[in-house]
Amino acid sequence: MAISISVVLLLFVLAVIFVRNGGLKITHALVCLLLGFYLASTSMAPTINSGLTATADIVSSLRP
Repeated sequence: MAISISVVLLLFVLAVIFVRNGGLKITHALVCLLLGFYLASTSMAPTINSGLTATADIVSSLRP
């Protein structure tokens, strides 16, 4: 568990650096993809999923 959290944190820091630089290349996108896969296997996955679902419900209920 400690190793996967360390990998998630490392990939998250790399993804933030890549996004701030504004130059998202193929290798940067691969790091972001790996971050998503590692996040999906952590205990934070249900919380992230419910947060995204709640956000999608709020956005879909808005009427212009």
